[in-house]
This record gives sequence, structure tokens and C-alpha cells, in this order.
Amino acid sequence: MTGREARENTGDGEREAGPARHVPVMLDRCLDLLAPALERPGAVVVDCTLGLGGHSEALLRRFPEARLVALDRDKEALRLSGERLAPFGERATLVHAVYDELPDVLDRLGLPRVQGVLFDLGVSSMQLDEADRGFAYAQDAPLDMRMDQTTGMSAAEVLNTYPPGDLVRILRTYGEEKQAKRIVAAVVREREKEPFDRSARLVELIRNALPQAAKRTGGNPAKRTFQALRIEVNGELAVLERAIPAAVRALDVGGRIAVLSYHSLEDRLVKQVLAAGAATTAPPGLPVVPERYQPRLKLLTRGAELPTKEEIAENRRAAPARLRGAQRIREHLE
Repeated sequence: MTGREARENTGDGEREAGPARHVPVMLDRCLDLLAPALERPGAVVVDCTLGLGGHSEALLRRFPEARLVALDRDKEALRLSGERLAPFGERATLVHAVYDELPDVLDRLGLPRVQGVLFDLGVSSMQLDEADRGFAYAQDAPLDMRMDQTTGMSAAEVLNTYPPGDLVRILRTYGEEKQAKRIVAAVVREREKEPFDRSARLVELIRNALPQAAKRTGGNPAKRTFQALRIEVNGELAVLERAIPAAVRALDVGGRIAVLSYHSLEDRLVKQVLAAGAATTAPPGLPVVPERYQPRLKLLTRGAELPTKEEIAENRRAAPARLRGAQRIREHLE
């Protein structure tokens, strides 16, 4: 994944392409949330979604005594961000890994605990900008959508091989697509004639399958289907469901986590994990709550924080962003 920079305002984490617009969303607020934990000498911060390195570079500049560990499943992103972060030398360690592999990465590096963790979820500008990746529905491209092109099924394989019921479930669950049955019926009908391999054909099919009323609301009618396919291909929600608890467990006492998400499915998972950590686990009715039942986290944001009106005015593609943060306040987090 990425250093989620300026995103298209579609609600699914997409971003404007191009290095000239490599603008990390809610950058100052993310840095401010993490600052109390990273101003200590020897602090380690993990950027779980490196991308083109926008947030990582800012972290290294603002906290000159901190060490960075940055993860990305995309080898091209690692190459490009490696060039960007080269001036920081050994302060930056870049790792080819999916972010639910964080515990293994830290174990290999001999880092039992860290002081900060940042997630900036969604699709990177680089992935959207490269035509052969197939993430963007605005341009014709091979239907790939794999964030790591060295492994896994492509979006075309999902479309061409999944049973209709599974496709309907994916579109409804991951894309919140109300017209899932219509779209899948059209996909099944057309794939029998010729397998899908290009994004433009899928976009045209979706436009033709939807009733007029559905096409008049919510932006590009293909965006929900593309979001659903991308999440399925990359296992994004399953990975996130493992990654957030793992990241919280990796935090030292006093350590902080900040998570930027771009659609309700991601934000809901993040909210659940952080809220559970900030709640007591004591059975009801105890006159005194023992230490082991006390909250392990303190929430740093009141609900999900949104970009400022000024940021959205300058970069409308920041509009979908939702930021949540928490601090670890006790050991023995379950």
C-alpha cells in the first residue's frame, strides 16, 4: 500500500496521480497525534503503508532522532520511496511486507516494541497512475488490481471464475453496491461470450446494467464495483482486521497509533478495535475494577476526525479521509 497522498473524492481511498501532487492527507494532524511518543530519543515509528513516502519523509524530518520502519507490499513503491528516503540513511528501514505481517517484521529487526504506528489506507497515486495496474475506472487498462503483482489472483480472474453468488456477496459487502445482482447477472452473461480482461469493458457493462436512477447519484457508477474487486483481490479487510490489533500490541506504553481510512468499511474496523481497547473488560457490578480489566488504550480523537474545510478546498480529494488515534496506557493488552 501507500503513503496515501491526494485522493479522488470517491469515498474509496483513490488519489490523484503524479509526483507533483504527492500531498499526504491530514499530514500535520497525523504528525501532531504521534508527536508526544516520537519526540523521545530512540523512538521507533512504523509507517505501515509507505507508498511514495510522503508521510514517512515528513516523520523523519519532524522527528530527527526517530527511526523509521516502513512497509509496503508493492515493490515498485518500495523502489521509488527508497530513492526519496535515501538521504536519511540508516534511519529508514524499508520492508517488502503486507502490514498484517508487522509482528514478524519487528521480530526480525529485533524491535519488541515501537513508539508510533501510522496507517494510511487505500490505493496509492502511483498504483492509480500506472495504466497496467487496472485500479482506476477512468482509464482503460488490464483488470489486475493487485497491490503486489507478484502474487495472488487478478481482478479479471475473480470476475471470470467466481460463482455468481460469491460475486454478488463481494459487491454488496465490499462495495455496498445495491445493484449487485443486476451487475453480476450482466457479468456472468458476458463472460460466457468472452472473458473479461480490460477495465473499460467492465465500466461499460456496469453503465448499461444500472437503471437510470442509480446512474444519477454517487459519482461514477463503476466506483463501488471497482472498490469491491480491489478489496477482494488484495484481501484488504481481512488484512486490516489482523493488522490493527497487531499494531496496538506492538506499541510501547505511551506509544501512539494513527489510522487514516477512506471508506466506512475500513473506518468501522478501526473504530471497533480502538474502542474495545479503550473500554473496561470488567464483569458488571465489581466495586473495584482490578488492573487487568482496566482500559489499555486512551482515545486521542473524538470519533473520526475529518480534514479541515481549508484542506478540502485546496485538495478536494482529501474529503473522504477519516482519522482515528489512540495511545497505549497499560501493559498486557489482550
